[in-house]
Amino acid sequence: MPGRIGKINNIEKFDSQFFDISTTEAHIMDPATRMLFEHTYEALIDAGINPKELWNTRTSVITAISISETRGHMLYDTKLSQLPKNDMSVANIISHWLGITGPSYNIDTACSSSNYAIVKAYELIRSGDCDTAIVASCNLCFHPKIQYQFYQLGVLSSDGYCKPFDLEGSGYMRSETAAVLFLQKAKNARRIYATLVHGKTNCDGFKAEGITFPSVEKQKLLLDEFYEECGISPDELAYMEAHATGTIAGDPVETMAIDQSLCAKRTTPLLVGSVKSNLGHSEPASGLCHVVKVILAMETGIITPTIHFKNPRKNLIGVIEGRIKIVTEPTKLQGDKICINSFGFGGANSHILLKSNSKQKINNGTPDDDLPRLVAVSGRTEEAVKTIFNDVSSICIKLFF
Repeated sequence: MPGRIGKINNIEKFDSQFFDISTTEAHIMDPATRMLFEHTYEALIDAGINPKELWNTRTSVITAISISETRGHMLYDTKLSQLPKNDMSVANIISHWLGITGPSYNIDTACSSSNYAIVKAYELIRSGDCDTAIVASCNLCFHPKIQYQFYQLGVLSSDGYCKPFDLEGSGYMRSETAAVLFLQKAKNARRIYATLVHGKTNCDGFKAEGITFPSVEKQKLLLDEFYEECGISPDELAYMEAHATGTIAGDPVETMAIDQSLCAKRTTPLLVGSVKSNLGHSEPASGLCHVVKVILAMETGIITPTIHFKNPRKNLIGVIEGRIKIVTEPTKLQGDKICINSFGFGGANSHILLKSNSKQKINNGTPDDDLPRLVAVSGRTEEAVKTIFNDVSSICIKLFF
């Protein structure tokens, strides 16, 4: 099996008192649930929202969790057997903590779970079923048997590196992620990183090759219908963040669908990349990693390169003939629209389109004077306040901080 895996540090640390959770319950709570408590709070604060403001509001919580690698161990504690431990309850626990009343449930479509959750949150807000939505996903890798099962399935790389589109790519490296997005209508937003223009899903259905084999026809159909529905030409796309896991079957099929659907309607090569080369594949949470990479590109104006790419696979015709260009160097973002692919190995496909914040930052957000600025901070401990001060002192002064 591969000797490498992407890990998150300090997952055992949790301030249960802050979240009004007993020490006993926190001890047996799935680490993924604890992390999503923390990151949900951070996402709300980052959006300029006091979590207490959400009490009794129609805010939805949609989690994207596929595998809990700790559940089996927790079930042995019969004294606490009544406490919720399954994936579906995480969304309900967050809703209970915040006192919010919108739809609350988990989505599991394997590797496309978080993108499916984004699309569903988008639809719920547009339909009026909720006013705002929290999309949360976490993937933690603990159990060696799960690693071995993926290895037996043939999707893990032999050397522990994820090499999307590359001739030497043999699969992906599993990785951990915890991420949360807060979605709301633009007119009510206090901070906007990007606008979700459209989202769409479909499914491969029956495939003679088997359920785990991707379908170029259905991926192409998804892209064709997507851009017809939103009325945007593929020629307007500045960049595409592909699913691209580095697997022998997945990359060629996805690249062919992109080439046939999008590149045929473009006058310039389409820039394509995948954050899985940098972080590994966090499975159900991977879609949120793609979103974060895209938002960072919009914030900085630079597309992060896809690493480990040297020579394209022989069947990546669109790449070889130049209609698709893999981003291998830090590249200036030219345009305001970026799309994201995410596919589950059961055939659940999804695609979303983001548009960058149209509000231009003067001088990249840096003030044009040398006047001192007052920064108000608060923390539960002296150490927390010092950490914030260190963070503030280590970055450039920006008016929107």
